[in-house]
Amino acid sequence: MTGYGSEREAYLKRLRRIEGQVRGLQRMVEEDKYCIDILTQVSAATKALQSFSLELLDEHLATCVVQAAAAGGEEADLKVREASDAIARLVRS
Repeated sequence: MTGYGSEREAYLKRLRRIEGQVRGLQRMVEEDKYCIDILTQVSAATKALQSFSLELLDEHLATCVVQAAAAGGEEADLKVREASDAIARLVRS
């Protein structure tokens, strides 16, 4: 079971918007747009993905990790380790 189930449609809508931003970047390169304008749009797409990632991580912590912690045992340890690794990847990116 996923923790984002109740927000699935909203997440998909956001991802489609981000996909549109990336397609826009492709179009800008195809049309030889000014480098700084492209970089500005790259920054916007990056921020959108970061925001999405943080929201999804928050959902994961609030649902999957909390449920596993309540159950205890190896599953709890695994979920906490997974979350910690995910946070480390986000911080490095």
